[in-house]
Amino acid sequence: MENIKDIEGRMQKSVDNLKEEYVTIRAGRANPHIIDRLRVDYYGTPTPIQQVANVSVPEARMIQIQPWEASLIKDIEKAILVSDLGLTPNNDGKTIRLVFPELTEDRRKELAKDIKKKGDNAKVAIRNIRRDANDAIKKENKAGDISDDEAKNSEDEIQKITDKYIAMIDSAIDDKTKEILTV
Repeated sequence: MENIKDIEGRMQKSVDNLKEEYVTIRAGRANPHIIDRLRVDYYGTPTPIQQVANVSVPEARMIQIQPWEASLIKDIEKAILVSDLGLTPNNDGKTIRLVFPELTEDRRKELAKDIKKKGDNAKVAIRNIRRDANDAIKKENKAGDISDDEAKNSEDEIQKITDKYIAMIDSAIDDKTKEILTV
């Protein structure tokens, strides 16, 4: 059977991925992590913006990006425009400013739905890990490698772990939803 630690590790990765996705959902405040996934072409290599520019938050609702090479400004601007951030960069030739508009009530509700959907996808991933582990236990039991009692105990333990990680995801959904819906 798969090691319980491996199963927990895979479930933890699902939770971590969800939290990383949640960082990129903007709640009306400037968060420099929303551009973490954006890449620019730097001498033929897709490179994170943070590695080619100084990223700062001068005001609560503004991110300022100052490229170390002026030639990158157009590439950074293009990367922001084609991303799913929904922000329009303001470029003054030296720096790019991203201004976060105040979220409307409809936009907040839309984001809350998106948060729930991403959370549900993470729960599906956790349940798939559980199913794979339980299938492996059943195979071992059928092959005679483990007894019925061992199989039952392993399945119970996997269910406890699954419940723990599902609760973590529910908590992350609740926290992010509260953050978005708080005006």
